[in-house]
Formats: sequence, structure tokens, C-alpha cells
Amino acid sequence: MDLILDPPRGAGPVRLGMTPDEALAAVAPWGTPKVMPPSGRPPKKIFTACREIKVNILLEGSGEAVTAVELWWPGEGRRTDVRVLLHGDDVFTTPAEDLFRKAEERGWTVDRTELEYPFIPGVSLGFTRQTSQEVPRTPEGLPVYITSILVGGEHYYDFRVKDGI
Repeated sequence: MDLILDPPRGAGPVRLGMTPDEALAAVAPWGTPKVMPPSGRPPKKIFTACREIKVNILLEGSGEAVTAVELWWPGEGRRTDVRVLLHGDDVFTTPAEDLFRKAEERGWTVDRTELEYPFIPGVSLGFTRQTSQEVPRTPEGLPVYITSILVGGEHYYDFRVKDGI
């Protein structure tokens, strides 16, 4: 199974701007998701998994619409037949530096100011390169592969861009 990343529009069946009910329906084939908070207010997060890939659906602000989707690698020693694809590359099995190089070849700017949390403004993709698990590491001590990827709206990372640009 493939989950296609479509920044800045969505990931897999989840599209940014969906209502909570639409997001829940989109991931219903994967099993019963966990909604936080569980009741009483609009949800802020929906937790689910596509087989071994954990998926966090964020409904920031008013909770009325999906603002971001974050996908997490299965973890040390775990395998999955689910591929999370960005322009044909499996983000959890392609070395991070190769992903970043290909992004730059597309004309995207990869901000590596925070080495463990690089991001691509405007597109908007955020990466996590942090884990306490025993994984292959670069000479700088970073995991060779990313451990999560977040797809947000076009302006999702504006707060991290210097001078508000």
C-alpha cells in the first residue's frame, strides 16, 4: 500500500481543510481512530495508523478543519509494506540527505537551522531526525533516515522563517 504525500494539500486520503468528520471517514478503513479530546469540544488531534505507520491528524486552532498530517516510521526492528511516498521516494527508507537534495533540485529550500527538525517552507513539509532508538546514524549523530514527516498548509512553517518571509 502507498500513502502519497501531496504537500501542501494533504497526505494519503487526508486533505488539509477537511472537517473532523470527513477526516474520520477518510481513515475509517484503517480501524477505529482515537480522538483528542474524546468529547465535549471540537477535536484537536485524531490518532490512527495505516498498518504500522502511525498517523496524527492535527486540527489546530478552532478544531474545525485539518491543518496538518504527520506520519511516523514504524520503529526500530519493525517492517511494513506501507510506503510513504514523496515524488516516488519512500521517505522512511530513502536517506534524509537524498530526500533533501532532491527537494532542492525541485527548487525547494530546505531549512536545516534545527538539524533534528528541518523543514521546507511554503511547500510545507517538516521532518523529524530524532530518536532514542538504535538506528544507523550520520557522522554528525543524526539518524540517516527521517523518523516522521509532517504535511502542513502553505504557510504552516511561516513562524520558523526568519524575518517573517
